[in-house]
Amino acid sequence: MQINEMVNDWILSINNFLWGWPLIIFFVVVACIISVSLGFVQFRYFVTAWKLLLFPDGVKAGKKGDMTPFQAFLNALSTSLGNGSLGGMATAIFSGGPGAALWIFVFGLLGMAIRFCEVFLSTAFGVKHWGHSVIGGPMVYLSQIPGRSFLPYLYALFCLFLALTTGNAMQANTIRIGCSRIFGVESLVVAVILLVFMLYVMLGGAKRIIAVSDKIVPIKVGVFFLSAFVVLGYHFSAIIPSLVLIFKAAFTPQAVFGGVIGYSIQQAIRFGIARTLNASEAGLGTAAVLFGGSASTEPTKDGIMSMLGCFISANLVCFSIALMIIASGVWNNGQTSLDLTISAYETVFGASGGWIVTFLSVSFGLGVLVSYAYIARSCWLFLTQGKFIMAINIIYCLATFFGAIAKVDLIWNMTDLINAVLLMVNLTGILLLLPLIKIGLRDYEKHTA
Repeated sequence: MQINEMVNDWILSINNFLWGWPLIIFFVVVACIISVSLGFVQFRYFVTAWKLLLFPDGVKAGKKGDMTPFQAFLNALSTSLGNGSLGGMATAIFSGGPGAALWIFVFGLLGMAIRFCEVFLSTAFGVKHWGHSVIGGPMVYLSQIPGRSFLPYLYALFCLFLALTTGNAMQANTIRIGCSRIFGVESLVVAVILLVFMLYVMLGGAKRIIAVSDKIVPIKVGVFFLSAFVVLGYHFSAIIPSLVLIFKAAFTPQAVFGGVIGYSIQQAIRFGIARTLNASEAGLGTAAVLFGGSASTEPTKDGIMSMLGCFISANLVCFSIALMIIASGVWNNGQTSLDLTISAYETVFGASGGWIVTFLSVSFGLGVLVSYAYIARSCWLFLTQGKFIMAINIIYCLATFFGAIAKVDLIWNMTDLINAVLLMVNLTGILLLLPLIKIGLRDYEKHTA
């Protein structure tokens, strides 16, 4: 057996253990504690969140920040709308059955409360300044809890690895596959184009990263919802039966004998939570890093507005993809990942369905690739105390180039492992700092009563 295969099998074994009941229980318990402690903030301030998003003038940016809170929201939304949504939801349905769709929706709602907390803490504890750069997020607020001497660095290291792999190499690889499929462009040509593009973005610093991302996000979100509306509208008569199937499958074991009892439920929950977290990134702290870059001084408003990023990515985009796959009747055709999503689109658009999904895949990947450049930059600056900024520019661009032409199967399998570490570290910090969050929310409610 080759070393690559041995490492791959080892990682899969760890993932199968962590993403069995241990992480499911940990996430659900922490999310429920947070939701109850904050009086279900995700529901009480749902309308307020939309007001803050649609009328962002009420949320001011810090004078020394890289972006406004609204731009931080857009970039956080961009990182969560990648190919983990387009292909990940199909994988969740393939592996966990239709019931996974319900757990995607439920965990999305729970994730909104977690997103509020991580962004609140990111803004409340301020930022570190190195020259003209600002660093915020978990690297700052984790320094306030036991383990402060190593937890922030552990988080920054794994988050940097996430940015270079899941946020960069995997997205570049998917973009290359999409461009080759649509235009027949050679892999090396796509890799060189992406390299030049990312050099332009990275060498422009934080401001250029944000400016480019601001232009990509509306395009990919608009095209997705327009196409999803058409697909769901075409299969309108199948939506209610599909919702019934989703609900039944979420609670009814398909296998009812011996040690397999309840296994299908566990699989539905497992893939529901794993793919929801991979897509929405609630609890991973990446949104907190971005909001830290705004250097805002209004933590509660930032936290409330940020919840919609999780809602849009998990409860609207991800659930819509799952519902399209089920309502179109292709969910059990044996295909998985992006091919299953394409099958759903082909029931409406024919052969053009593949082109539409591929365009979405490329635009989703490009948006993630750019937004994660800021996160990688922030983690690097924290780990090096603001030094060697040119080094991370080069490293990130090289990861784009080699990610586009290399096989990334091992990286795909490492995603869940990286997410597990980030989730455990970040949620532990949030849980320990929950009393401070409650005080901040209570003070906000007093002033707005």
